[in-house]
Parts: sequence; C-alpha cells; structure tokens
Amino acid sequence: MYNEEHRTITTERLLVRPFQLSDAQRVSEFCNNYNVYKSTLTLPYPYPIESAQSWIQTHEDNFRHNRSYEFAITDKYTHELYGAIGLSYKPLHKNGELGYWIGEEYWGKGYATEASKAVISFAFAEKKYHRVFARFFASNPASGRVMEKVGMVEEGRLVQHVYKEGKYEDLIHYGVINTGV
Repeated sequence: MYNEEHRTITTERLLVRPFQLSDAQRVSEFCNNYNVYKSTLTLPYPYPIESAQSWIQTHEDNFRHNRSYEFAITDKYTHELYGAIGLSYKPLHKNGELGYWIGEEYWGKGYATEASKAVISFAFAEKKYHRVFARFFASNPASGRVMEKVGMVEEGRLVQHVYKEGKYEDLIHYGVINTGV
C-alpha cells in the first residue's frame, strides 16, 4: 500500500521507503561486495561511502521531477536495510525500467520479489504506467526468477550486449503490461 505523504510502500514484511543519508554506510557495505557488483549493470566497484552519499542525494530531485523513484527495501518492523529498488520513468512511452539489488546476506529470502511486486503496483496504480520492464545478465538467473514471480514475461535476449570484466554478457529483457488501464 502506497502512502503518498511519506512516499512509502508497505507490504506484508517490508517498508519500501526513500533512502536517507544515514543509509549511506550500509549501502556502501552492500555495494562494495563483488558478488553484488558482478550482477548489476551500472554499479561501480569498489563502492566507497562517497558514492553512496552522492547517489542518495540525487533521489529527491529525481522523485520530484518524475524521472525515477529510488527506494530502500527495509524490514517493516525493525527497519533493517536489505537493499534497493528503483523505477525509471519514460513519459513519452508511459513505461519504466525496474532495477534492484539485495545485500548478499539477505539473498534467497524473497525480498526482491516482494518489493518488485509492490513497486510494479505503484507504477501502475499511482503513476499510471502502461508497461514496466527489467533486464538481467544471463549469468544471474535468480534475477530472472524474481521477474517471473512478479508476472513479467521474457521478451527477448540481447546477445553479448554488455562487456563486463573482460567478457561479453547476454542481457535478457522481461516486461509486464498494465492490464488494469
């Protein structure tokens, strides 16, 4: 459920909320992990706290201008940070790209799936998107399983589309259409 005043989304287990500068240290710890880095498209490595701080400082302006929405994935009760989820907005086409990462110690607990469902609902119900899409490296099938669990379907594969760490990676595209509009 989206709370417009606080810009939060509440799910069964999670509070998906705007990042705060006080989250920067934990973001840096999570993102300064090679296993998180290798599965993301644009995350730098190493990831110093200054990168986390400058990233968080862009969120308010992006949210206010409807360019993108970045949220912290946190525990609903303890407020422990688990990861991040973001949604871009392409107004010309009324769609957006979903992206997420979870701190390695929280992998396999369903947090990415639960947060993704909530943010897709936010995109369709609150922002009136027509479509949400996401991409993942073929070498990271767990991300593809998240996309399938939230109702996305595979739309295509860009063969050897990304050059990362000295090799080419296939990028697999998934998407979902807002059938409620």
